[in-house]
Amino acid sequence: MDWMIMLAQLLLSLSFLVAVHEMGHLLAAKYFGMRVEQFSIGFPPKLWSFRKGDTEYAISAIPLGGYVKISGMIDESLDTEAMNQPPQPWEFRSKPAWQRLIVMLGGIVVNVIVGILIFIGLTFFLGDTYILKDEINKSGGFLVGPIGEQIGLKTGDQIVKINGKEFKYLQDIFNMETLLSTNGSYTVERDGKELDIPIPADFIENFSSSKSNPGQFLSLRMAPVIAQVQPGSVAEKMGLRAGDRIVEANGAPIQYKDQIDKQVQAMVKDSLSGNSDTVAIKVNRAGAEVAMKADFKNFRRQKMLGILVDSTPSEDFIKRAEERVTYGLIESIPLGTKRAFSMLTANVKAFGRVITGKLSAQKSISGPLGIMKAFGNQWDWARFWTLTGVLSLVLAFMNLLPIPALDGGHVMFLSYEIISRRKPSDKFLETAQKVGMLFLLALMVFIFANDIIKMVTPD
Repeated sequence: MDWMIMLAQLLLSLSFLVAVHEMGHLLAAKYFGMRVEQFSIGFPPKLWSFRKGDTEYAISAIPLGGYVKISGMIDESLDTEAMNQPPQPWEFRSKPAWQRLIVMLGGIVVNVIVGILIFIGLTFFLGDTYILKDEINKSGGFLVGPIGEQIGLKTGDQIVKINGKEFKYLQDIFNMETLLSTNGSYTVERDGKELDIPIPADFIENFSSSKSNPGQFLSLRMAPVIAQVQPGSVAEKMGLRAGDRIVEANGAPIQYKDQIDKQVQAMVKDSLSGNSDTVAIKVNRAGAEVAMKADFKNFRRQKMLGILVDSTPSEDFIKRAEERVTYGLIESIPLGTKRAFSMLTANVKAFGRVITGKLSAQKSISGPLGIMKAFGNQWDWARFWTLTGVLSLVLAFMNLLPIPALDGGHVMFLSYEIISRRKPSDKFLETAQKVGMLFLLALMVFIFANDIIKMVTPD
């Protein structure tokens, strides 16, 4: 059932983006008097269609793209028979180069506009909810996971600067600009001293692989409040209850969940090695301290205390740390536009690092399966529209790449024609289209295979 929810979100998002992209081509072509033979969402075989005027509108079976067939244009159909006929006034090839260029840019422009509008809408309707960095630092700093430890962070670190500059919100630590910054660093306060922790150029690869489990990088240090006691466990024998806050374990003071985890591991190790079978826990229960002891000897096989510690922030912390910001429509327009272009810039930077070899293509590039996973197994409209906005901008950028068979390939050849005033031959354009299609087919095979490998390979 989970995969069906993810797939439904992916198909809805892609269908919407393909529709508006191809509509951009269609509207521009019709404006300049070109005949549009077919408008299709998805690739053949055709599932359903209707005709209006000269244009057939269709929904096809393979929902991973779409196309607009404009008369007199060398495109995916490679209709060479039609191209051998004399040019007609309504055909793409009969129009001035500048008009043809606008038609080919139409889909890209619409995708950029749609991406901007989505981010403006998200800003206006949802606003922002931030977590104040200072409140995290006051509460004991961060709990650092293995990916954070790889770059030199340690549990208890208080992150005070990013790239040498003060910052205010937790979200600044994770944003794309920070992770893709050149010579980036986190400045942390540890044991009363400030240290600079460099952010490796390829760190975003590890960060992206940990998104399904954010604690692999950084998470909040939670108070050790028991959420659940396992029946028949040492904890139950001792008398521990849900709601107890652990303040001491075997004589060691406890402030955070990660500390009790370490103490439990030490208790188990001592018991299994025969050094000690006594478990001593002190808790705060309804404002009073309660001390408890148990013999671990008969529970060695469990190798655990039998408690589940609450991993959600307390209401008091949320009240202190959360900052809610709302925006009027006038404020949302420049802010949403800025966020859209920041997202686009970050993706262009990441693509550049892949091309130059600074980032692994295998780890950094995701296809339909990877995108489907990003939507999640629960329908969250805020996440859906955020990802759709990002995809719209990425689609615009990828389509602008100067690869034959993409809009950018046509833009490249039309730009050459406008500058040189020489039109490439139809034979050359046909050959370029075939080469581009083969390249894109090979790229799609790589992306699908890469998605499958990442899904079956543990992070």
